[in-house]
Amino acid sequence: MIKIGVSSCFMYPDIDRIVFGPKTLLYLENDMANYLSKPGVIPILIPDYDGDRMKEFLDEMDGFVFQGGVDLAPESYGEEPIGRWKGDKYRDDYELAIMDYAVKSGKPVFGICRGFQVMNVYFGGTLYQDMETQKPETIKHRDAIEYDKVKHEVVFTKGELLDKMYEATEVPLVNSVHHQGVKNLGKDLKVLATSEKDGIIEAFTWTGAPDGKVMGVQWHPEYFHTIADQLIDAHKLYNHFLSFIKK
Repeated sequence: MIKIGVSSCFMYPDIDRIVFGPKTLLYLENDMANYLSKPGVIPILIPDYDGDRMKEFLDEMDGFVFQGGVDLAPESYGEEPIGRWKGDKYRDDYELAIMDYAVKSGKPVFGICRGFQVMNVYFGGTLYQDMETQKPETIKHRDAIEYDKVKHEVVFTKGELLDKMYEATEVPLVNSVHHQGVKNLGKDLKVLATSEKDGIIEAFTWTGAPDGKVMGVQWHPEYFHTIADQLIDAHKLYNHFLSFIKK
């Protein structure tokens, strides 16, 4: 069985919550669980362990997926908050440590939305804390009501991985559920896709590994099933990630 370690989303103590009010909860969004589960492949949520205990757990994983969720804290990429977008520094530190292990161990890594942004920050990049504020010419990339039905066209970098993977796609469309985005690209990251209307970076791969072995996308392939007939094939990305795992 191939074991895919998935970074946790966090819910912190909230005494008004009906269950586990005083406790921190770790969770995996259900569409993500379904997307990552295949015959012979099982996603496993990564606990919030410390030190050797964490390393022993991570050693058992064959690859790593970083899921979406709350914003990164501006402090994680050397900035101060410009408004109400404070992010989650605790989760940042937890995920950046896992990212460091994953990259240095040579195991495949797939970053999705927040995970894509975590990867950019890990490699020294920065983020727009809020694109509407800092880059107002951008198109709508998030709507709380429409949510995973928001979509837009992307442009694949000519001759690169995603361009080859989706060569038969006439109008490549992806969904969009984010208000932050890549500002300064991290070191040794190669852009694979940009938003057609405003140039926002939508996908990249790390050049220190084979194309796609350490890769991130700003969109949510796990949500593609909502309007699947309108979007690119989400499973090609995940299958490429799995192709680097030899069992």
